[in-house]
Amino acid sequence: MFANAMEVFKLLDKSNCKKCNEPTCLAFASKVFLGKKPLDMCPSIEPEILKQYPPDPAHSAQDDNKDKFMDDLTSQLAQCDLEQAAKRIGGSYKNGRLTLKIFGKPFSLDNQGKIYTDIHTIPWLVIPVFSYVLYAKGEPLTGKWMAYREIENAREKTGLFVQRSEKPLQKIADAHPGLFEDLAMIFNGRQTDNLYDSDISMVMTPLPLVPFLICYWKPEEGMESDLRIFFDSTASVNAGADAVFNLAAGTVRMFEKLTLTHGWQNADI
Repeated sequence: MFANAMEVFKLLDKSNCKKCNEPTCLAFASKVFLGKKPLDMCPSIEPEILKQYPPDPAHSAQDDNKDKFMDDLTSQLAQCDLEQAAKRIGGSYKNGRLTLKIFGKPFSLDNQGKIYTDIHTIPWLVIPVFSYVLYAKGEPLTGKWMAYREIENAREKTGLFVQRSEKPLQKIADAHPGLFEDLAMIFNGRQTDNLYDSDISMVMTPLPLVPFLICYWKPEEGMESDLRIFFDSTASVNAGADAVFNLAAGTVRMFEKLTLTHGWQNADI
């Protein structure tokens, strides 16, 4: 895709922010040129630039193997004691079905992997939910928040997390002043004390033991807005880096879709 590392370097802001987990922008550019990192791991790359340089197929292995991964999860689910899993992960069990609350709404599944729910936008939820049922340790929430990069094995994907989750949600918040009121009404979000000196802080619960804390700083004169997503300190054992990434990115994509197709009026999930 690139003739040399300097072609990549010219696309970067040259701030050496280290958010891609490389010491300099030039080092990151070299990794991109060699195919060791995708361009969108830089949190400062503009979406318009990314559209000109689509991801290398080598970085889409997870998408290519998604069907196989789902088959593996479904096979494991067939052997899972759902009644015991419900006790472990904050769900309930009845008539062969495990039921979780996703954004406050019931989401049930059985040992065959069949899903029972009124939630409309579920495709992106399936893999994170199945993984949660199978692997979550069930550690009680601590109420102590941490950034995505602090989750075990998450550092390599931090830049990509910013591009796929925090930056798009920041743009939605900038464009829709009533966003957080709508999140409270539609997705059972709960506004909390304004942590980290943010203007708005909201806790959302896509899974019982994997809450998100969204902190938003409104734009001020001479300063742009900012938005950060934090996770309970138990996220490493109750979800893991990949599940948290997929859950957050999927949630933001759902918000984007609602704003583009329906707006927030009378929206439902």
